[in-house]
Amino acid sequence: MIPCIDSEATTFIKVAEVWVPEGDRLVLADGDYGELEAFATASQASGFTCGEGLPGKAWQQGRPVVLKHFDGSYFKRIEAAEEAGLTSAVAVPVFAESTLKAVLVLLCGTDTHHHGAIEVWQDDGERLTLDDGYYGSATRFESASRTVSFAHGQGLPGAVLAANTPLMMRDIARSSNFMRSAQAAAIGLKTGLGIPVPTASGDIAVVTLLSASDTPIAHRFEIWDARPERVGATRSAQLIDGLCERHGALWPQQNPPIDPPMAHVWKGPIGQVLGTGLPHVKNNGAGLPAGYTSMVALPIHQEADLAYVIAWYL
Repeated sequence: MIPCIDSEATTFIKVAEVWVPEGDRLVLADGDYGELEAFATASQASGFTCGEGLPGKAWQQGRPVVLKHFDGSYFKRIEAAEEAGLTSAVAVPVFAESTLKAVLVLLCGTDTHHHGAIEVWQDDGERLTLDDGYYGSATRFESASRTVSFAHGQGLPGAVLAANTPLMMRDIARSSNFMRSAQAAAIGLKTGLGIPVPTASGDIAVVTLLSASDTPIAHRFEIWDARPERVGATRSAQLIDGLCERHGALWPQQNPPIDPPMAHVWKGPIGQVLGTGLPHVKNNGAGLPAGYTSMVALPIHQEADLAYVIAWYL
């Protein structure tokens, strides 16, 4: 069954930003702020050294960081965030080996019906446990998540770590492979996306995005494979999995795929990521699939090479 996502629903993520190193600071390279113009202005005037603010903290720690409450924290744009209704954020650093390429920051707001999850799972060598996560108002699901752990290959986080590849899990509320399916069903979670995020130390953290029908993270998800063993020596990527509220499954229906969708360097939004190796945010609809106005694309490097691009659309 294809998960149904309401195109008019309030989104779980309100703002997406890309911060890139410039000398000894991180500066804003791109962002999608929607109608939050005052927060956009505050962000454009900001910059962060290593360890400063949320982007700087992710740089310093060399791994994804969750900040669930801005009040009294190291977050530097608290007043502007409060005025914009933003209450929490997740920062995902992008490393190629030990080199920081960028930090992707996702900011969220909270209300009584704000369900979904952005989770960070860490590996202790035998099992993955929750490092931290943002769940909106899904407090029972958060409690269940803090008591569960995954062996390598088990559940969405364990499968992502074992394969070292991004994976999608559909209809998670009914899936026997999703260990928290009962709690997911209670709050309307539908789709899970697991992402292997290399850290500065060389370990892999697993970031999971769990999307609900009422407050979706996205209306369309895509996973692109840019590894040479998939696409050869060309700087291109092949769409290997995806889900769209309008068109259903996006993965190839034949094995091996016949004429699979391809992206080529510098051509279109995915091509921009292939060219730069950096996250890319698009907020004017240009070059996006019909009916979508914004996109976030996150590159995943394996050692020094770009291996995958994960994209989600609204």
